Amino acid sequence: MKISIILASYDSGHYHGGMGQGPDALISGGLVDALTMAGHDVTVEDIGRVGDIQEREIATGFAVCNAVAAEVRLARDAGRFPIVLAGNCLTSAGAVAGEAADAIIWADQHGDLNTPETSVYGFLDGMALATVLGLCWRPMAAAIPGFKPIDPSRCVLVNARDLDPAEKRLLETLPIVRTECPGVAQATERLKTAGAKRVHMHLDLDVHDPRELQANRYVTSGGPSPEQLRDAACAMALAVPVVGITVSAYDPAFDGQSDVPPLVGQLLNDLIATIEGR
Repeated sequence: MKISIILASYDSGHYHGGMGQGPDALISGGLVDALTMAGHDVTVEDIGRVGDIQEREIATGFAVCNAVAAEVRLARDAGRFPIVLAGNCLTSAGAVAGEAADAIIWADQHGDLNTPETSVYGFLDGMALATVLGLCWRPMAAAIPGFKPIDPSRCVLVNARDLDPAEKRLLETLPIVRTECPGVAQATERLKTAGAKRVHMHLDLDVHDPRELQANRYVTSGGPSPEQLRDAACAMALAVPVVGITVSAYDPAFDGQSDVPPLVGQLLNDLIATIEGR
């Protein structure tokens, strides 16, 4: 497969800070080599420095989305499969726009379903999925070329377990499909029933059980092992048409043994093989 890896090295507006170091760490950890050895044609595109000089979180976060949308669209036009390596989860809004995705699988220990009205801390990334679903930041999201909000009935939320009270209340009112690893078959069936044709897969690495893999500072007990996430992601990719992947939220400062990059390489290789064979 022809693959375009797109680097979006930002964390809360800061270039190469915190989780913004994750994309480069995955590359230096052998990700391109792992994909190339599996027979794939891999290119790497870096959006570089975007946004304003003050690195304001909101302005820069949406500038990153705009840049990612453009790179993803270029990849699609060239017949390449886009894999976005991002610091923040909001970046998926750009990938969704560039892919013209109409459904999303969101694997994350957090719901990312806060809005400016409900957020206790005002953390933009805690509103990432809400933005993708058109629940907040509508003018900013609408300015991303090609962005169309995804209907909540075409959203699968995987292993979200650290939820704010407002997120729990929201989930009671929306047709978002919740599932865990393993046990995703019913969730993907509901995606198909909802008419999903172009599915984006968002993988926040802190979805893992922190005893098995700690990707960043956010630690909540439970979650899948790397093997369970890999099996579940492949099962979902076999069931529905995945048109792009985002891998986010890896902070190498919390991975002293550099365990994460080879596991991400294995995850993506298995996913790509499943998508190719579908």
